[in-house]
Amino acid sequence: MQLNTSSSSSSSSSSSPLPATLSSVEDGGGFSLLNGAGNGSVSGGGAPSAGSAALISSIYSVVCVVGLSGNSMVIYVIFRYAKMKTATNLYILNLAVADELLMLSVPFVVTAALLRRWPFGAALCRLVLSVDAINMFTSIYCLTVLSVDRYIAVVHPLRASRYRRPTVAKLVNACVWIFSLLVILPIILFSSTAPNSDGSVACNMQMPEPEHRWMAVFAVYAFLMGFLFPVLAICLCYVLILSQLRAVALRAGWQQRRKSERKITVMVTVVVSVFVVCWMPFHVVQLVGVFLQRHDPTLSQLAVVLGYANSCANPVLYGFLSDNFRRSFQRILCLRWMEAPEEPLDYLDYYSTALQSRRVSLDQNHHEDQEEDRTCPPSNSSRM
Repeated sequence: MQLNTSSSSSSSSSSSPLPATLSSVEDGGGFSLLNGAGNGSVSGGGAPSAGSAALISSIYSVVCVVGLSGNSMVIYVIFRYAKMKTATNLYILNLAVADELLMLSVPFVVTAALLRRWPFGAALCRLVLSVDAINMFTSIYCLTVLSVDRYIAVVHPLRASRYRRPTVAKLVNACVWIFSLLVILPIILFSSTAPNSDGSVACNMQMPEPEHRWMAVFAVYAFLMGFLFPVLAICLCYVLILSQLRAVALRAGWQQRRKSERKITVMVTVVVSVFVVCWMPFHVVQLVGVFLQRHDPTLSQLAVVLGYANSCANPVLYGFLSDNFRRSFQRILCLRWMEAPEEPLDYLDYYSTALQSRRVSLDQNHHEDQEEDRTCPPSNSSRM
């Protein structure tokens, strides 16, 4: 989702087309997304050159190809291999679907960037911006759910079999999409095309009057709902995980299981960290543009490209950090000769893992009771 705030009615020279994610504030205007014309920035910077637009479009194209290929592989291996259908992987599947759909909006972004206008009409403007936005919000909410899943798996391993089931994961995934749809209602309602002063067409969010105030409200709303609140929830999960990890590992009493859970937790932590690094510049640029009235079109474009690049980074991270995904990718790419020896535990169903932990815990308790019976003297009641 990109908000570029350029005025469709101002009289400046054309500026760069801005993709469908929040971009920057320009003099007097409403929110403009994927617009091909607009103003020079308040800070005096002009639009990027045609060469810059072509370079950024090339970067978008690479991101699109890599993102579509990588996320398609993730989706395929989860559907293809039954042992990959765990609760955690179903959340990863939902994230991959969101990233895949986000990549489908990139061809429209590239075309608008090269043409420096929006050529696809009002209906596609609303559709592209809505699809783009819902998948951006869905991505961060999927990561939040993944972090909560890690918290339950690590901190409450014996209770987890109740919540970490594929049926529950599917229901949670559906709720994530419904909630994201509700969050982006302002984009669905206010997206439309509008003419620029030079006669070209921009794909905009036409905010009600006073435009600048509503623009600021929406930028803060997007930052809170699409970044700050989810990141705070994710951080809380990991603080709780770190504070209780040692005690949980001792209670579980199964070193191999602890090793497996730790590897999955590391993978999710890295994926979340990369998301924060990729999307934080974007939100900083938007808030600076709204409140300080400073806008550099090239910087805005680079921040947006970095945000989109996050969607193609996730499959690469899975390949490096997850033995399961790495082996599955090698199989579908016919690279079996690169496969490392398989660790059987990696593919164990969570139910058997939790039950094994429960049995170990019960055996330990039973053993402790027996030791206590042998060491403690009989009570008076037993002698009577």
